[in-house]
Amino acid sequence: MSLHLQNIDHVVGGQTHISGVNLELEPGSFNVLLGRTLAGKTTLMRLMAGLEQPTRGRIFMDGKDVTGVSVRKRNVSMVYQQFINYPSLTVRDNIASPLKLAKTPQQEIDRRVGSIAEMLHIEHLLDRYPQELSGGQQQRTAMGRALVKDADLILFDEPLVNLDYKLREELRDELRELFKARNCIAVYATTEPNEALALGGNTAVLHEGRLLQYGPTEQVYREPNGRHSAEMFSEPPINIVPGKLTATEITFDQSLHFPCDPGLQRLTPGDYDFGVRASHITLKPQSVDDLELPVRVDVAEISGSETFLHVRHERFPLVLHLAGIHEFHVNDAINVYFPTHQLYAFDKQGSTVHIPSSAQGSVAHG
Repeated sequence: MSLHLQNIDHVVGGQTHISGVNLELEPGSFNVLLGRTLAGKTTLMRLMAGLEQPTRGRIFMDGKDVTGVSVRKRNVSMVYQQFINYPSLTVRDNIASPLKLAKTPQQEIDRRVGSIAEMLHIEHLLDRYPQELSGGQQQRTAMGRALVKDADLILFDEPLVNLDYKLREELRDELRELFKARNCIAVYATTEPNEALALGGNTAVLHEGRLLQYGPTEQVYREPNGRHSAEMFSEPPINIVPGKLTATEITFDQSLHFPCDPGLQRLTPGDYDFGVRASHITLKPQSVDDLELPVRVDVAEISGSETFLHVRHERFPLVLHLAGIHEFHVNDAINVYFPTHQLYAFDKQGSTVHIPSSAQGSVAHG
């Protein structure tokens, strides 16, 4: 089944939640909706499901206009952030509930529930009740109920956000494998760029109800079509430094300038915003093209086995994404190394005008 959203607007109480969205999802595809809170991800999924109707535009499934068709008449399943299970039913009956509503023969119910439970590694929990389960087991149960229906469209609204990191990683890997064998369309909403990269498939980047970019996940990451897309698809957000380009060099201020690489020399001289990913700025030089910058430390955020180092140059702030634990004190004076050959360039309208050659084929989180 294909899904086509055509010129979709959704306005509630005079406020525009979705604006001008055109999106076509192919049969068997796994699709990530990536955007910050209130970007429109949940609203867009509710429109896909038929839980809400668009103010303008049409929705087509397999070429058939289903814009006014209710969710009850669509073969759709949805998994939410919260563990929504029936507390009075066992895991077996929770998973089986949509099949019973559809009056599926008991033998087929037993077969499909057993198969889904085995895929989700909860076959030993089928006779337990939700209150007897861990958070991860409850979410697996909710996912099982969505998957057992064999729906044409399965929607995941940030389903792993309330789980700890290890469980999220485990379930994310399982999801990816599950959908390799299914011919339905899967749509997965997340605020986290690294989760989108881990899931793969295709990614749609949303911002303030607008679709900024859609395509294969790694391509969208490497080749953002604008500044907003680059900022959304970086964790922490891509560093942006305003500067001036001449025929031969880039200038950030009167004292900070360096030769530009051949790709940038093809651009029209003028003012641009230059972007560099946090993982590409280092504490030691990695290339002869690296620019040494004296900075002071604002804060070092240690997260597990990595450090987000916030620093400030006298002209602009920067964030570094460093592997390992690095302890610094506030206002420490250090040098960092800015990769002048790994710059994205955005014009003043926010469109991407240059993608560094190093971005091709390279997917580094950050």
